Amino acid sequence: MTRSSAPTLSAGEARRIALAAQGFSRSRPVSVGTGHLHRTMERLGVLQIDSVNVFARSHYMPMFSRLGSYDPALLDRTFVSRTRHYVEYLAHEATFMPVADWALWDFRMRAWRERSAAPGGWMHAHARTLDWVRAELRERGPLRPVDLREDAPRDRGPWWDWDEAKSALEHLWRCGEVAIAGRIGFERQYGLAEQVIPAEVLSSPVPEDDAIRELVRRAARSYGVATIADLNDYYRLRDQSAVRSAVADLVDAGELEPVAVRGWERSGRPVPAWRHRDAVLPRRIGRAALLTPFDPVVWFRDRALRVFDFDYRIEIYVPADKRRYGYYSLPVLVDDRIVGRVDLKADRAASALRVQSAWWERHALPEDDAVRVAEELVRAARWQGLERISVSGWGDAADALADALGDATVERHVHPRE
Repeated sequence: MTRSSAPTLSAGEARRIALAAQGFSRSRPVSVGTGHLHRTMERLGVLQIDSVNVFARSHYMPMFSRLGSYDPALLDRTFVSRTRHYVEYLAHEATFMPVADWALWDFRMRAWRERSAAPGGWMHAHARTLDWVRAELRERGPLRPVDLREDAPRDRGPWWDWDEAKSALEHLWRCGEVAIAGRIGFERQYGLAEQVIPAEVLSSPVPEDDAIRELVRRAARSYGVATIADLNDYYRLRDQSAVRSAVADLVDAGELEPVAVRGWERSGRPVPAWRHRDAVLPRRIGRAALLTPFDPVVWFRDRALRVFDFDYRIEIYVPADKRRYGYYSLPVLVDDRIVGRVDLKADRAASALRVQSAWWERHALPEDDAVRVAEELVRAARWQGLERISVSGWGDAADALADALGDATVERHVHPRE
């Protein structure tokens, strides 16, 4: 099929395909079990990890967005503690991924090792520390960084540096010599790869071209319909020429189909796109959800703007007096539209979910959407074990959400920006 004869999708059709691929066309289960987490992970491929805990850490959110309320301890047992199913690596940013995927990332690990071990590289300059850390892990098994510090010999001499030891663990992890053997609280445990990764995985590294083709295939399935830039970003492949080659192979194999999407344009010209053969086009998306900033639906700013007309920037690092929407605002999905953003804070001492700000996007239908968003806020509060919801007056959606929540449910508070 030539691109000139490719099927054309409307912007709305592309949105529904994308959301269905991410699991938003399915009904939420009555109760969530381990199988639901595994099946959702099959759709996502990776679960990005983030330490910010103002409402809920990011890796807990995608399951909540798709499945509804669940016990976070279930995710801890499945992903965070030492598990035979998942492991951490840089498969986007720091993410949980299937342990079998370790073999797919051999090309990234080798590249990191070659850069760091070259003359002038970090690992070359700190070989003595690296040898000591390897020896400690080999003798004692998986360790937290604090375990190394507390048990380090006191006579290390002038070369010993605690920050250097922590950096050694991170470098060894990036180059694949070390793997994360679970977390205690939020602190990583590091072990030698052979202590964590099954031998059959370690012994079967995937050649780079094959790995990139497989990762592009997975990204296409997870996105449903996507551009080269989208497919490049999903796993942060950083090589559009390799992605283009993989796309061509997948088109030849019948796994991807070229499509045109109305409205997906750059400089007045259509942006080439491809649909995965398993992608479905639902008649409608009948769901509302709060999204983490690191959800695949919105984590690539170019795609969020192209697909949802949603210009998104996280304002954590913006000075407080210059923030437009708040510290950690969450995009709000209603049906196939991103209708707003809410800056949430879990005030656990007061058992309150604080809506620090609330804003409508241009595609919102405020009279209808306020009720749907309010229902999600109630669900979010219950999921986090919070008894009350308090809404500030900051943002053009704040009063509508407070009204939709009702006097019996909502409190009001004043935000410093009001």
